[in-house]
Amino acid sequence: MGQFDFSSMFQIPPGRRVRLRDHDPAWTGGHGEKSQIDDLLQKNLERLTAAQELLWASEKHAVLIILQAMDTAGKDGLIKHVMSGVNPQSCYVVPFKQPSSEELSHDFLWRYSQKVPALGRIGIFNRSHYEEVLVVRVHPEYLANEHVRKAGPKFWKQRLEDINRFEHHLVRNQTVILKFFLHLSKGEQKKRLLARLNDPQKHWKFSPADLAERGRWNDYAHAYEEALSATSTRHAPWFIIPADNKWVTRSVVSDIITKTIRDLDLKIPPLSPQQQKALAKARRSLEKE
Repeated sequence: MGQFDFSSMFQIPPGRRVRLRDHDPAWTGGHGEKSQIDDLLQKNLERLTAAQELLWASEKHAVLIILQAMDTAGKDGLIKHVMSGVNPQSCYVVPFKQPSSEELSHDFLWRYSQKVPALGRIGIFNRSHYEEVLVVRVHPEYLANEHVRKAGPKFWKQRLEDINRFEHHLVRNQTVILKFFLHLSKGEQKKRLLARLNDPQKHWKFSPADLAERGRWNDYAHAYEEALSATSTRHAPWFIIPADNKWVTRSVVSDIITKTIRDLDLKIPPLSPQQQKALAKARRSLEKE
């Protein structure tokens, strides 16, 4: 699997119309077993750890990772495995849930803008501002303002434009944005939901709402196609990642994140003369002990 350029393989070019049926959620690159790419994942984790240290030390860029997917696609497991070697002091996860009354009283991007990472840090949005053109589009009753609950195409087009402007603003201010849609098949989702129902240790993960949302599969697919098509830009691209095999998902995402940070060509910042003097003084002090 190491021969593939995942960034170009799975990135959606700006302006391309996305049809999810054109993307294989069960893609393995010809590798049929998880063990065949464990080595690649481990190498990626080691490289990511080193790249993240440079990101933190240089404080020249921030990295915002956005994860979106249908239920059971494996976002939580992806975060756990891919970010396992990253220093938790400079990496955090925000799992956006149902908005509070205060958040609903602001513009739809307000609560997300509060959580973007500072320079030198990695922020992961487990669900994101895209919920406002996905879940809310499938369920317009969630809209706070009654007069827009019957919103037409113009309303959603404007929201997508606002998202593009928001992301462009972040990029101009040195935030690197990576957006991953974990592409899960309906058949694989059925298997994972059944696994939750059949395993008492996983019952806590199941909610009756999971089945209700599964019943809106086609509505969500349409909303995703519209959003991905409109917001995969040069400065903030979308990647459609195969998600039927979790080991593929984790290897591909870790590779893209690592390559992106390494391509920033970051360096440890040089010490000022004052810092060099302080360092020499501290060394002499310790050597005399």
